[in-house]
Amino acid sequence: MENNKRRALGRGLEELFYNEPIAYDKMEEKILTQTPKEEITNVKISELRSNPYQPRQVFKQDALQELSDSIKEHGVFQPIIIKKSIRGYEIIAGERRVKASQMAGLEEIPAIIRDFTDEEMMEIALLENLQRENLNPIEESRAYKKLIETLNITQEELAKRLGKSRSYITNMIGLQTLPEPIQDLISDSKMSMGHARVLSKLENENQQKELAEKIIKDGMSVRELENLTKSSDEFTRTHKIKKHNSHSNEYQYLEDELCDKLGTKVKIKPNKIEISFVNGNDLNRLLEIMNLDTRR
Repeated sequence: MENNKRRALGRGLEELFYNEPIAYDKMEEKILTQTPKEEITNVKISELRSNPYQPRQVFKQDALQELSDSIKEHGVFQPIIIKKSIRGYEIIAGERRVKASQMAGLEEIPAIIRDFTDEEMMEIALLENLQRENLNPIEESRAYKKLIETLNITQEELAKRLGKSRSYITNMIGLQTLPEPIQDLISDSKMSMGHARVLSKLENENQQKELAEKIIKDGMSVRELENLTKSSDEFTRTHKIKKHNSHSNEYQYLEDELCDKLGTKVKIKPNKIEISFVNGNDLNRLLEIMNLDTRR
């Protein structure tokens, strides 16, 4: 019986990763709908441990407090998903619910126990965080790198599955080449993705650090940083700058900035901006980034 469930889950994950854009909600819904109510059990929060593949290192306290207040009033509506381990259980999906339940003073939480492989644990953890939470850029960068390595796919294939531009994935993964102090500045929101993208294209680590200090100290804009590194022979870039046609020269910078800001493909044409999205959830994500109220 359990083997059948594993095969069903495996097919579900494979379908999500290879036949359509990845959608975490569909994966979790599949597990929930295939689990009989009698298999949902309460487990002690003290017996739970974080998923070792969890990419999120920082949880926003205000968001956790809001969820905790809701749990105090209404309880935990959706069970978490866990795996039995040598000591207690490892959380596969739902770590925010666990932390918020702890804050609410709960000792137990409803859970679905499944025997996942390490690869499945990694895939699910990354999916949940990429599509349900705003990871900071460094966490997001690590998540993309892990997905590529785990699924053995190219950056282009991952971009298609996530509904993002190839350049966006490349730029995000490029953050992993930056020195750790600069990565810390990005994680702490002290440096923008635009600045980070320019620095990641430089070969010299000392120059990267010097420019990072200048960005923080002098408030250098992304355009100023880009012009400086392009105009001076002092800076060696990892790739030669491509020559673009007149359209690219006019709009390429804005397209790159919008791709980084929105995390999706953006094309600027005469008198028109095209913004791509995968599904309804992705559209809502974009509207939230643009601070648009979607409520009727």
